[in-house]
Amino acid sequence: MGAPGTLRITEIFHSIQGESTWAGLPCTFVRLTGCPLRCVWCDTEYAFHGGETLAIDDVMETVRGIGTPLVEITGGEPLIQQGAFDLAEQLLEEGFTVLVETSGALDVAPLDPRAHKIMDLKCPGSGEVERNLWSNLDHLTARDEVKFVVADREDYKWARGVIRDRGLDKAVVDGRLRALLISPAWDAIDFQELAGWILEDGLPVRLQPQLHKLIWGPDTPGV
Repeated sequence: MGAPGTLRITEIFHSIQGESTWAGLPCTFVRLTGCPLRCVWCDTEYAFHGGETLAIDDVMETVRGIGTPLVEITGGEPLIQQGAFDLAEQLLEEGFTVLVETSGALDVAPLDPRAHKIMDLKCPGSGEVERNLWSNLDHLTARDEVKFVVADREDYKWARGVIRDRGLDKAVVDGRLRALLISPAWDAIDFQELAGWILEDGLPVRLQPQLHKLIWGPDTPGV
């Protein structure tokens, strides 16, 4: 998507990181346009289309101007644009800490290994469980995190099975994976019930409500 050296951008903004182990920190977000998935609970459908074509150099200038050392490349699905890989590398070369939020449906292997991958695995309730690219698990490191967005008890049980069957629990305990995140789909599941399931099962996961929605509300874009 787009000419070499450019990106299709929905928005660039400065906010508080609302998800992952980096939650609570000031962060610059570069939200790329476009996504091949259509998750039922998606909260960024406005990033599916439109956007503005910008040179990567112009994106870098904007990020430098904001001046926050933590930067997240997100979408949509950022990895559908080749320029996302180039942007991550340039940011890293300039000393930024780079998070890449990805659906897990596209190959993460080409990403600069210095980036922190925040990779979703799509639960059945998303409607996109068949899109999970399982080989991506082979490219995760101690810098990276795996997130499950759960909408109901069945999603949670599916996530629990994947965590155990694929050894993700052991990877976290051994330090081969930074974190496992269980994120409740907003307004779809009771947080207390979800917390109880996690405690009952003794999973080495982080319950990860979306902090930015708690601060600004669930329907506010650009936060």
